[in-house]
Amino acid sequence: MQTEIEILYIDDEANNLVGFKANFRYDYVIHTASNTAEAEKILLSNPDIRVIFCDQRMPGELGIDFLHRIKKDYPKPIRILLTAYADMDTVIDAINKGHIFRFVRKPWMGEEIISAIEEANKFYVANSLLETKNQELQKAYDELDKFAYSVSHDLRDPLTGVLSAVKLGLEFNSIDRIHELLTLMDSSLVSLDAYIDSLRDYYLLRRGELMLSEINFDELFDNVRQFYKMYTQNKDVTFDICVEQKEPFHCDKAILELILHNLLSNAFKYQQKEQANPFVKLSVDVSDQQAIIVVRDNGIGISPEHISDIFKLFFRGSDQAKGMGFGLYNVQNALLKLQGSIDVQSAPNTGTTFTVRIPSK
Repeated sequence: MQTEIEILYIDDEANNLVGFKANFRYDYVIHTASNTAEAEKILLSNPDIRVIFCDQRMPGELGIDFLHRIKKDYPKPIRILLTAYADMDTVIDAINKGHIFRFVRKPWMGEEIISAIEEANKFYVANSLLETKNQELQKAYDELDKFAYSVSHDLRDPLTGVLSAVKLGLEFNSIDRIHELLTLMDSSLVSLDAYIDSLRDYYLLRRGELMLSEINFDELFDNVRQFYKMYTQNKDVTFDICVEQKEPFHCDKAILELILHNLLSNAFKYQQKEQANPFVKLSVDVSDQQAIIVVRDNGIGISPEHISDIFKLFFRGSDQAKGMGFGLYNVQNALLKLQGSIDVQSAPNTGTTFTVRIPSK
């Protein structure tokens, strides 16, 4: 359904206001004002007004001056000047000061008003689309800046660590000292591998169409259990899994796995040190054409001031484990692609619960 175009018509002659509304009320949403002060109040309470018609000869303030004055606070509406005459000075002032889209002579004809509205609306829509594209472009530039910093920092640091260890190792004859260096190199290479995985996920989300398949959550979660088996044994973390799948579910398996692994890796990574009974719980309930996935842990939790930032690119909320700042950002983008949603409940030193809802495709 097409949105109705909202028009503001400003004229100090009551007959003109009545005539304008009578002629066009069936095709457009019409607001009328008999002076510029009243017009400003209408603009303030009606942010969707797209076109403003204003008479040049208004009492107390010329139409050009009014349109020039409101441009800063109301830049979006397209401005059209009504005038019974159009000398060259008026035209120049209108262009330079009021940024007038076009003139309409008084007394106006219905066909000319409709033509002006339709042209102005096309211009309004084009400007709105351009503004949206500019915002998207600015976001892309901001992400590129952050990405450039991340590459120089997160990619370079592990490589520098390995190179330094190799140079030191060449000077040692002691096997024990060399083993120490190999441990440091292993840590650096693990970080590098995690960074490359994060980059893969980041670009996976930018591919075109979804690759849909039927998801068997018993199978999927069993693979997940095997993936974290070594970690749970070494760290003595209880990993509970529960599957309730009452109907078929279709989704992009690669993107679904991306979401699960990012949430679970954080749950394991940010356990509390010296915690008596550390646990991570993963569950899914598939019904009513959607999957509700819950990942819960009793780890270090998230501070209230960080909750609103955790999905931002390169944000790190804790120094306990070295993250790349991609994980939850990728999760949010993955859910946007799947038309899903995520909710987070967390408290410091208590734990975190992520609840994900994904519709079946």
